[in-house]
Amino acid sequence: MIETDILIIGAGPTGLFAVFEAGLLKLKCHIIDALPQPGGQLAELYPKKPIFDIPGFPEVLAGDLVDNLMEQIKQFQPGFTLGERAEEIETLEDGTFIVTSSKGKKFHANSIAIAGGLGSFEPRKPLIDDIEFYEDKGVKYFIKNPEKFRDKRVVIAGGGDSALDWSIFLSNVASEVTLIHRRNEFRGALDSVEKVQELKNLGKIKLITPGEVVGLNGAERLESVDIEDDKGARCKVDTDYFIPLFGLTPKLGPIANWGLEIEKNAIKVDNALDYQTNIPGIYAIGDVNTYPGKLKLILCGFHEATLMCQSVYQRMNPGKKYVMKYTTVSGVDGFDGTRKEAEKAVVKAID
Repeated sequence: MIETDILIIGAGPTGLFAVFEAGLLKLKCHIIDALPQPGGQLAELYPKKPIFDIPGFPEVLAGDLVDNLMEQIKQFQPGFTLGERAEEIETLEDGTFIVTSSKGKKFHANSIAIAGGLGSFEPRKPLIDDIEFYEDKGVKYFIKNPEKFRDKRVVIAGGGDSALDWSIFLSNVASEVTLIHRRNEFRGALDSVEKVQELKNLGKIKLITPGEVVGLNGAERLESVDIEDDKGARCKVDTDYFIPLFGLTPKLGPIANWGLEIEKNAIKVDNALDYQTNIPGIYAIGDVNTYPGKLKLILCGFHEATLMCQSVYQRMNPGKKYVMKYTTVSGVDGFDGTRKEAEKAVVKAID
């Protein structure tokens, strides 16, 4: 039996940052994740993809962000159980929980933070004949290593941020990038749409809208794709890779059977206070949760993790007044002192 204050289900960026915030409150964390390494989607799907909306980082690679988060939490020595799913849960009389993993390992925790991102996921595949034959023979649903496409011809299909971002990124890697979308309007960030248009004008991206890939060709591996416009006219584009980026189909897995309130495959939480679910002591933070006005952004997950940890502290220390202090004053070791000590530290820092 592994004992911990908070059992964090999901080792993505939100789950990792929760360890840091819990550590400041002297709370012990253990993380369980079905993937074999920390980082969630950032490590599994696009470790080399740049991220632009992390405060303080004009640009950071997804894999580097994971490395930085791991370095940040190392001082608090969290436990990790990787390659195992959280399978079953039991609520004890004292309100604590026992969670059993897919390999039979048991965890006893005061509170649970579900930070599973999109949960287990599968790519949304286009309905194209013989697409399975070309998988790993030119058809890719994820981009883990952009260098694989160095000096290659690439066709990307999709209208969201992922399709736009990768088209922009690969325009400096591949010999030819063609972006295809069924509509003239894109769903992604306006800045990315404008950047794609700019690269099109410079001849670095070929843009085909409205259009749809309807056929794949090649004897041993992918050699070309057939494209159909909204009037039924067809053309052929020679390519080495076809990358349909239509998003992921999320699945909560066994967590969906824990009695939590679910809405559209996400866990409903109380965002007015602490991101607690309908079961006291079980929280959901990051992309896995839903509430009015929810934004699926990493920085929002960081905020949710912070408030969740404050709530767990009060749950474990009922009636104990917590004095909020800034790390600029107290560092990371002085978060359990008194208000007077904090005030002395502030005065000393000012002097």
